[in-house]
Amino acid sequence: MDRPPLDRRDWIAGLEKGLAILEAFDSEHARMTPSEAAARTGLTRTAARRYLLTLAHLGYLHGDGKQFSLTPRVLRVGWSYFDSARLPKLVQPYLQQLSARINEAVYISVLDDWELVFIARNSTSRVMTTGFVLGARVPAPLTSPGVVLLAHWPDQEAVREWLDATDLHPFTPHTLTSKPRVLESLQTARAHGYAIVEQQLQSGVRGLAVPVKNRHGEVVAALSTNMPIGKESADKALQRVLAPLQETALSLLNVV
Repeated sequence: MDRPPLDRRDWIAGLEKGLAILEAFDSEHARMTPSEAAARTGLTRTAARRYLLTLAHLGYLHGDGKQFSLTPRVLRVGWSYFDSARLPKLVQPYLQQLSARINEAVYISVLDDWELVFIARNSTSRVMTTGFVLGARVPAPLTSPGVVLLAHWPDQEAVREWLDATDLHPFTPHTLTSKPRVLESLQTARAHGYAIVEQQLQSGVRGLAVPVKNRHGEVVAALSTNMPIGKESADKALQRVLAPLQETALSLLNVV
């Protein structure tokens, strides 16, 4: 997503490179050597090693000089968002009421670039195997809230350009990997005002989402629920939870 330009005099390249090192760690790269970090960030091996050693000295990495991994201190950066951001705190009472009403886990999520991030949630007392943890990041086109947010993104040409340049990987036998069909799902969600997605990230799971707007009519987040499909048809699920979702989203109109 485009960001306003920044004057080069205000740009701190070292900060950019240090953050790139931290973001290079993931489930497939839980431990990295300087050479591996350099390959993932575009830095030289010498520069990558210096950043790794500095981050280790600051407590954000653990390393023996050869291999490095993240430490829990990294969570300070991520969780400071939940401690300081306004939106997750404002919506929590509404999520609690909605979750009790429909007996399902419910979520508020936003786009970060082209990924969906879950920033608030409330779950029922029953065991849930279909939910997302706070801070979870998933491919936006494969979730109902992601479809809703992409469908209402102001610059639809940018959405199409991003989709054209993106490889869609299957997570289940039902995952949509056809870009024309993904675009069709966005158009349907925009026309209907909600999105229903089935078995895209996890087999046997159905998601339903509606947009959350501010008082200016701008879509700022998505309100969603995840449900085990079981024996409930899509039509029955819509009848049961769509209206409560829409009513809660409407209640948030003057809150967010």
